[in-house]
Amino acid sequence: MAGYVMELRKQIGTRPIINACAGAILVNGQGEILLQQRTDNGCWAVPGGAMELGESFEETARREVFEETGFIVGKLDFLCLNSGRHTFHRYPNGDEVYLACVIFTSTDFSGEIKFQKDETADLQWFHPNNLPANINQNDRHPIKVLIEILGS
Repeated sequence: MAGYVMELRKQIGTRPIINACAGAILVNGQGEILLQQRTDNGCWAVPGGAMELGESFEETARREVFEETGFIVGKLDFLCLNSGRHTFHRYPNGDEVYLACVIFTSTDFSGEIKFQKDETADLQWFHPNNLPANINQNDRHPIKVLIEILGS
């Protein structure tokens, strides 16, 4: 969890907050999308996370994708805003959030898969017609939007 949010939690405890965040769905040359299996709930998700003070949405997406996948992202393309009741999340420690996320896509990335095991259990490329069943509730909308754009 982001340093800013951790500091905020010291003041307010586990009560619900609105958390600005960003993420990116990477698309490889075969049209597959990279999803992250989260360690907190075992679901597959879009790499992304909380914004730090002073960061732009683009900077947040690039930092989070690097931390969670090992990939360095170049050009980002805006995909969608992801907010509302469906983005409510209760973490295992009891912290509650409503996410307000900007989701990007990118085909411009380099590096090798390497991730922090505290947040990421696995990373896999999935064809849009063969996605895992247990997609994180918060990430279903942006993945659906991308699939509609890709025409799959």
